[in-house]
Amino acid sequence: MSLKKQLTRLGFLAVILSLTACTKGDSDLREWLVTVKNRPAPPLDPLPLIEDPPVVVYSPEGLRDPFGKPPLNRMSSSGGPSPDLNRRRQPLEAFTLDSLSMVGSIGAGKSPVALVLAPDKVTYRVSPGVYLGQSDGRVISVTQNDIQLLELVPDGNGGWLERQATITLSESNSGDKK
Repeated sequence: MSLKKQLTRLGFLAVILSLTACTKGDSDLREWLVTVKNRPAPPLDPLPLIEDPPVVVYSPEGLRDPFGKPPLNRMSSSGGPSPDLNRRRQPLEAFTLDSLSMVGSIGAGKSPVALVLAPDKVTYRVSPGVYLGQSDGRVISVTQNDIQLLELVPDGNGGWLERQATITLSESNSGDKK
């Protein structure tokens, strides 16, 4: 016989012998499983005692309601400026003031009109009384070189402060803001 045939028979014989070694059975494994399942479960640890939290007394007298609206009557009774909450918003109020650029003006004299380029690439006509920016900025005056605004900003105490702002026509038409 050739060496190749002998090695093939020897390999086949080794496989058969290894398979017969596995047929011993699993009776000892089954006995161990039954023994483990029949053992009583170990006792559980007792639950920890839950202590009551310390009692804190809250007295809201003299404090403002943290979840309530700011008192509107305080703002209006101070006689200071306040935004008109019922006013219809205008298109240029959707943009921040520094994103608006003055690109030119039309007319002269008593009623010039400024041309403002918004980030949406639309040029708007702006005259006194129009609102710009996100701080209730109302146009006070328009000249050939700039737009004067009066903005309302919160003062931190429930009231409002007026702040002047200017959008200037630059030589490159980039719209410098002060």
